[in-house]
Amino acid sequence: MAKINALVVGSGGREHALAWSLAKSSSVDSVYIAPGNAGTELEKNIQNVPIDPMNFEALSDFALRNNCDLTIIGPEAPLVKGIVNHFEKYELPCFGPSMQAAQLEGSKVFSKEFMYRHNIPTGRSMTFSQLTPALEHIQSIEPPVVIKADGLAAGKGVIIAETEIEATSALQAMLSGNMFGDAGHRVIVEEFLEGEEASFIVIVDGEKILPLATSQDHKRVGDNDLGPNTGGMGAYSPAPIVDENIHNRVVKEIILPTVRGMRAEGNYYRGFLYAGLMIDKNGNPRVIEYNCRLGDPETQPILMRLKSDLAEICLAALDGSLDNISAKWDSRHSVGVVIASKGYPGKYKTGIPISGINTISGNDIKIFHAGTIFENGNVVSSGGRVLCVTSLGESIAASQERCYAGINKISFEGGTFRNDIGWRALER
Repeated sequence: MAKINALVVGSGGREHALAWSLAKSSSVDSVYIAPGNAGTELEKNIQNVPIDPMNFEALSDFALRNNCDLTIIGPEAPLVKGIVNHFEKYELPCFGPSMQAAQLEGSKVFSKEFMYRHNIPTGRSMTFSQLTPALEHIQSIEPPVVIKADGLAAGKGVIIAETEIEATSALQAMLSGNMFGDAGHRVIVEEFLEGEEASFIVIVDGEKILPLATSQDHKRVGDNDLGPNTGGMGAYSPAPIVDENIHNRVVKEIILPTVRGMRAEGNYYRGFLYAGLMIDKNGNPRVIEYNCRLGDPETQPILMRLKSDLAEICLAALDGSLDNISAKWDSRHSVGVVIASKGYPGKYKTGIPISGINTISGNDIKIFHAGTIFENGNVVSSGGRVLCVTSLGESIAASQERCYAGINKISFEGGTFRNDIGWRALER
């Protein structure tokens, strides 16, 4: 088949990994990324395009002018705002769910009610838009409890309240304050689910699914899973908690009912579908949340292990022929560790020079940039999560060791990272 041009939309570590994976594809000629980051600019076969991910008109115009036969949307905000619907108006192949289907991530209330309608296992919850009844509810239940902003909050809209005081404070900050803006003006108060988390991501063509390699994210900012939730401080793949039995249960009890339920409600789902799971001590999986795109930083270790052609898989999903495709995986383990700015997920400085990046090379280790730009010829920080150092190894321990050896070569003032990414797998 003729080679295609591909466009990736976004600027984070997930998008760097997507563009890098597409650039390895034998079916892809040119890879563009809008807007990309310093890491994608350093790649020889990827071209940065200075277009904002929310500027749909400029993105579709670029895709038309540059004959992009595949556009992959990285972040959630453009999907929730309807970028796929916009691209479809111009008959441009765009990989991701429609605005209607992306409500699974765009509204926690929508996704909860959807799960209840389709008997998909999840935690019990109640929805509130007024502070007084929410506080009365908190007083009637035992902590810990989970408080979730209804809308998008850059992966930070979930607060695990260990005490009634913490829950009260979170509710006041969201419903009376402006902690997450409009996203937090409606909240879910949900039971705290005990167990071990796993990320289960599949590709969907509307009816059929193709599971990707399993992974586990580390949401808390500190070692031993302490501190506030973040967008993710590291991940590894595969996740040993998801054995064959649990894998089959997740597909049967969660993924397929989700795809069929969306279709039954008129929301034909195509793209990446991410189910964030909690698996209890008896092996029962329940959904914590849905994402309508790849997870970040799970994407980085997952795509390090992908041996198949990402472009071919996505194009098959777009034309409804996913049953003709299989995914091949490197049997090795992959670990990705995020280096973040000091103060993240709270306030942090940007514009801090980063050195040592070019000292790391080899097929078994890769630096995916998340929050970086070029400034006066230097790579400097531009976000909370700055880099994701990702490696392959024969075991989780070997991959972890390679990863941290790479991190020690990087100099970034105030850069912080967890020292225990992969600890649950090692404990097993």
